[in-house]
Formats: sequence, structure tokens, C-alpha cells
Amino acid sequence: MKFVSTIAVVLLSNAAFATEQHQHHTMSPYTEETGRQIKSLSEADIDELMRGGGWGLAKPAELNGYPGPSHLLAMKNEIGLTQEQVHRVQSIFADMQRRAIQEGQRFVAAERELDAVFKNRSVAESQLPALIDNAEESRSRLRMIHLSAHLEVKAILTPEQIAKYNELRGYRK
Repeated sequence: MKFVSTIAVVLLSNAAFATEQHQHHTMSPYTEETGRQIKSLSEADIDELMRGGGWGLAKPAELNGYPGPSHLLAMKNEIGLTQEQVHRVQSIFADMQRRAIQEGQRFVAAERELDAVFKNRSVAESQLPALIDNAEESRSRLRMIHLSAHLEVKAILTPEQIAKYNELRGYRK
């Protein structure tokens, strides 16, 4: 009798596991995103892009010792930036942000256009490459804007300032 009970428990457990796995595989992880105005971008993404924020596009620079201008300005005293460095970083940041806002607007518009053709059920396979290219080229330009700003500011810092920046940001090697 004990053997039969053990088998029954194992079979019921397997059935429950299989049901849970089936539900897990059929339920989309995107269900909470169906109400977005642009399905590929959250409201926070859109806000970040429209204000010229970094959107994580400069991680290869940031995480490899190329400081970001906005963070440098926030930590200018701790890092020991000179007045000349502060002015140069402010200039780099202002230019980066101006360009990033313009390109961010183009990227959001491209994603909105891509979303719209699917929403309206009017997408044609022949137009899809151009829509995707438009969005990806904009994203690429946006990434270049942010990465190049990191490159520019690194050139005006001392190795000690870069080390201090990395320490303050929590990047220890």
C-alpha cells in the first residue's frame, strides 16, 4: 500500500509540474506591455530618450573607464576637476544632450511608425526593412553621440581623476 501511495504522489506531482510548465510556456512575459503607446518602448524609455538621457547606450565606455560627462559634473568636487575641465565637460555635455534630444526624438518617431503599421494591420513585408533600418540607424547615431562624449571627456582627465571617478561610481577592478 505504501508503494502505491508513493507512486500516486509522484504521478500527481508530475501532473502538477507539467500543468505549471505548460502555463508558464503559454503565458507571455509581455502581457503588461500591451497598453504601451509604443510597444517596444516603456514610458520611462520614451522619457529618457526625449530628454537626451543615456538609456544605457554608453555602457561599453562607462564600464571600461571612460567617464560620462553628466556624472563627472555631479562629482566634480570629489574628483577634483579644475575650472577649465568643468567648463570643457559642461560644453561636451551640453552638445551631447542637444544632439541626443534631437536623435532621441527621431528614434522614438521611428519606433512609433514601426509600431503603427503593426497596430493598424497595414504592414507590408516590402516596407519592413526600411522601417527597421530607419529605427536602427537612429539608435546607432544615438549610441555614437553618447559614446563619443565619454571618449571626449576621458581625453581631458588625468589618470588619477579617472581612477577616482571609477571608485566613486563603484567600479573596482
